[in-house]
Amino acid sequence: MHADKHRELPVDPDERPLHLRVHALAWVFAGGLIGTGVRYWAEAAFPAQHGHWPWATFGVNVAGAFILGALLELLARLGHDEGWRQRVRLFGGTGICGALTTYSTFALEISELTRASAVVTASSYAIVSVVLGLAAAACGIALASRVGRG
Repeated sequence: MHADKHRELPVDPDERPLHLRVHALAWVFAGGLIGTGVRYWAEAAFPAQHGHWPWATFGVNVAGAFILGALLELLARLGHDEGWRQRVRLFGGTGICGALTTYSTFALEISELTRASAVVTASSYAIVSVVLGLAAAACGIALASRVGRG
């Protein structure tokens, strides 16, 4: 056994990686239930039309990017990723936002739009989704930064 060269660092009694800890998985699972429910509701309320812009996926992806940017910025400003901040990140960031947003459906919808000969819509959807997703995340970060200072 090697001696700990960093005794000044706090030691977590549970040395397993976070993704193997039951409590962490439970927080992600609980948040995932909410995110999945909201995405299901959005897809049911605004179903994709063949050859047209998929508004539900677009909306949840942009909203999720904003929420994730704001949440992570605010948590980072509040302190280290431990305790309640870590639980909020797992529940809200990984769980809710991870289940709310969907890259796989986004990619499938681009493919389906292309197959429906809506190449301009597919290209626009891809570009606008990425650009607005990045902008939404940046706006979320900026908003949380202002709130964190106040």
